[in-house]
Amino acid sequence: MAVFVYAENINGVYKKAAFEAVSYAKAVADQAGDTVTAISVNPTDSSDLLYKYGASNVINIKDEGLKSFSAKAYAQAVSEVANGNIIVFPHTTDASSVAPMLAVMNGHSLITNVLDAPESLSPFQVKRRAFSGKGFMHAKAEGTGVIITVSQNAFGVKENAVSGSEEVKNLSVANEDTKVISHEQSSGKLDLKEAEVVVSAGRGMKGPENWGMIEELANVLGAATACSKPVSDIGWRPHTEHVGQTGKAISPNLYIAVGISGAIQHLAGVNSSKTIVVINSDPEAPFFKSADYGVVGDAFQIIPALTEKIKAIKG
Repeated sequence: MAVFVYAENINGVYKKAAFEAVSYAKAVADQAGDTVTAISVNPTDSSDLLYKYGASNVINIKDEGLKSFSAKAYAQAVSEVANGNIIVFPHTTDASSVAPMLAVMNGHSLITNVLDAPESLSPFQVKRRAFSGKGFMHAKAEGTGVIITVSQNAFGVKENAVSGSEEVKNLSVANEDTKVISHEQSSGKLDLKEAEVVVSAGRGMKGPENWGMIEELANVLGAATACSKPVSDIGWRPHTEHVGQTGKAISPNLYIAVGISGAIQHLAGVNSSKTIVVINSDPEAPFFKSADYGVVGDAFQIIPALTEKIKAIKG
């Protein structure tokens, strides 16, 4: 029962999500009594980084035509080298568009947003997120092959070093369907979807000129910054920071929401967070119903005081 994993990279550099996916694949392989083969497209990082989390074999696809991302072309490339009946992907934006394409090409089952190691391998059954993160389900794949995407920050990155070998595969996959018109890069230091701590703010900040305190708190916590949809719509913050049903869905260990009312559309993107802290001057804000901890008060007093307190604790 061969286990393959797609190790995503950005401009050749492996993402944290890649290490989490490899960690997950290793857990599956251990259940199956097999090894993990990782596949990556045009990486520049060393394969040693993937051996560290359990990949015994690494296939590096080299193809100049895949410098620009295309779900169809990447799925075709992975299909040419992955011949296993379990293929693991991270649940990132790009990988989540490759996985269903590959499932169609190979006639495999597809299970997305997986949270835990499989409950059984034959049939393949696993726990996954459902209903925009508001519930769970136990999905079963009846076919001989299954492709899964692992929800970020769910399974975790787990070191499980093995000795590995690397193979370079030179391909020439047709990639004419996709043309990049523009690409908006996140302004933050951290990848929002991979961040373990996120500090987010809404219209309660009253204007973009007040975001310095949000960025300072995030900096002290080693966190990424995010915002609500209205804030990105009016141009206070870039769209790359918008979290919610129509923005990015995130699942950090800690989500701090400042001046956000907590509309259901926003909750759909953040309710997979392990701990939610809400700071709002309105005690009737809907977000308090979904919060693990709530603070009623003026953010312009609370955030600077909180930042200074954390600085003092960190010494």
